[in-house]
Amino acid sequence: MTLPSNRFGPFYLDARIAVGGTAEVYLARPIEADASMPARVIVKRLLPHFARDAQGRTMFEREAKLHQSIRHENVVKVFRAGVDDSGEPYLAMEYVDGVDGYRLLRRMRQDSLLLPVGVAVWIAQEVLRALTSVHAAKDPEGGELTIVHRDISPSNIYLAKDGHVKLGDFGIARSLSRITLRSEQGQVIKGKFAYLAPEQVAGETADQRADLFSLATVLAEMLLGKPLFPGSGQLAVLLAIRDCNIGALAEVRGKLPAGLYEVVERALSREPTNRYKDAAEFASMLAPFAASGSVARADLADHVRRVQKLTSTDSMLAVNAEDPRSGAPPSSIHPPDAVAGDDDEDEQKTGEYGLLPSFVETTQGVRHGPWTFARLMEALATGTIGRGDKVAYMGAPMKDLADIEDLARFLPPVTAGGATTNEVSGPGAPDFLDDLGAGGDGSGRMADVLVRVFLNRETGVLFAERARDDHGDAARKELYFVGGKLHHVASSNASELLGEYLVRRGKLAREELDLALAVLPRYGGRMGDTLISLGLVGPVDIFRAIREQGRDRVTDLFLWKQGKITFYRGQQAPHVEFPLDQELPTLILAGLEAREPTDSPVERYRTHLDRTLLPTPRNPLAENLVWPPVVQSVIIGTVRAVSLRDLLLSIVKPGQVGAGDVLRAVELLLAAKIIVWQ
Repeated sequence: MTLPSNRFGPFYLDARIAVGGTAEVYLARPIEADASMPARVIVKRLLPHFARDAQGRTMFEREAKLHQSIRHENVVKVFRAGVDDSGEPYLAMEYVDGVDGYRLLRRMRQDSLLLPVGVAVWIAQEVLRALTSVHAAKDPEGGELTIVHRDISPSNIYLAKDGHVKLGDFGIARSLSRITLRSEQGQVIKGKFAYLAPEQVAGETADQRADLFSLATVLAEMLLGKPLFPGSGQLAVLLAIRDCNIGALAEVRGKLPAGLYEVVERALSREPTNRYKDAAEFASMLAPFAASGSVARADLADHVRRVQKLTSTDSMLAVNAEDPRSGAPPSSIHPPDAVAGDDDEDEQKTGEYGLLPSFVETTQGVRHGPWTFARLMEALATGTIGRGDKVAYMGAPMKDLADIEDLARFLPPVTAGGATTNEVSGPGAPDFLDDLGAGGDGSGRMADVLVRVFLNRETGVLFAERARDDHGDAARKELYFVGGKLHHVASSNASELLGEYLVRRGKLAREELDLALAVLPRYGGRMGDTLISLGLVGPVDIFRAIREQGRDRVTDLFLWKQGKITFYRGQQAPHVEFPLDQELPTLILAGLEAREPTDSPVERYRTHLDRTLLPTPRNPLAENLVWPPVVQSVIIGTVRAVSLRDLLLSIVKPGQVGAGDVLRAVELLLAAKIIVWQ
């Protein structure tokens, strides 16, 4: 039984079987017999509000063009792209009678079953065959499209009941030949977050090797019988991806055929340059571990038909069902499931919390209160209160803050010298100190200090303190480093807290922040988890905001005209829910750009254009240091003496790398004494 047929363009729409955030898909049939397409097809159309939106239509048309450019037996076929009588666009695509990978893996996990290793590897090979075609697609004039699918996940891998494997859903695919570096960095990733590559999570430029990482994640899940990246919440999963925490796969290494773990491990490298160069190379490395095509298809077909049969009695529930995953063509007419990894919490989002206020007595005898929980968290985060202070926590008797479990975990650690990091003077004599006002260029001094921490791979804490400025504002920041990377930044400025930061960036409305603050104690004082659980900000947006917040707290130091900085080597970094793990050269470049945006340094360097830059004996490439691409370009461009003018001419690319970008890289390398003026 189906819904009464509705006429849409040249099709009868028999049943709506899925709906996503932007589009809906129908099981359909051509009104008139058409030799170019089968009797049953999938029709994808935009949701009404997107159909009326120019940007939504443009994205849909781009998807159609990219998808139509690909012709391969392992890619869902597009038969036609057009518009109906009212001008509404649609895609008519191949109907895959079977199940998607998500449904298959979910059912097998419920039944405590695993796909045979050879079959799992064969499925991955089939998807890689599809990706080889996708990545090599050309436009009608023969130009390389350089397509990145960006959404390789089990729910976009369609498994037919005859054992064939097809890749679908190009809704968020990108052609890198049609966009600039800067525009790509501004895109919002909409793929299933548990299958994103680290560079996608971090908001960095992603090329076709990101698809290889995602496919390796899917293969690992097939081998494990559970998602690869662990975590109790969505932010934890994103952190596991960023850090390439593949411990779950390492645990079953001994149960896999010898050599298979190493093949998958390479595809899961954090750095794209360490992965396979393309899908074909990855597929060839998997070949020794794959079952034969005939055996794999037969085995897979049995699994697909079993899953179809187990859920067939519920098939009609799919009519008008809402699928939160995507508007992709369905692989079977079954009720859609929730996204793997999503929380199924049935929580009251706007409940009232009648919490009693708290009172504080500092070590100096100053009393504060009554304070809400949110105000208490703010005071902890900004260092207004800390170890040694006493708190009457929500109606409880006054006791040491460090003895209150709910609050103690937000305290910085006790240093080796016995002092706490709330004390800006630090534990004993600093290992080095500097004055940001010396020489009148605070940004240059800050760059010198961070370069020193980076080159020496320092672990420790840096205190930055500024007396009251012209606006009457004093400031204090604490920067923690581990192995020359930024681990965490604490700030005394309440406006730099995550919630305020998101409001300032337009990611969160003020009334939404007020709601989050009201329910903050329910989520242990963790603003990121609170916002995600309330559905106010997505996990990837929170992940990136925390990184950007850490970056901006550091770049703000480059704008200080005066201040004192002290560094204490070897001091323990605090335990934080979200360690930043950020490379300092990137932060230094961002700080220099905050001081002089875009190409404004050009005027300052105009009299230096004909001066010569020379390399020093130090070889930064041999030291295995991580440099941003523009810095790498300057290092390579200065392997021998070169004028600044010629260096700029060789590196600057309009719309991609500006003169200001190159000059900031030169400043960084001069500070590192890797290059010098002649």
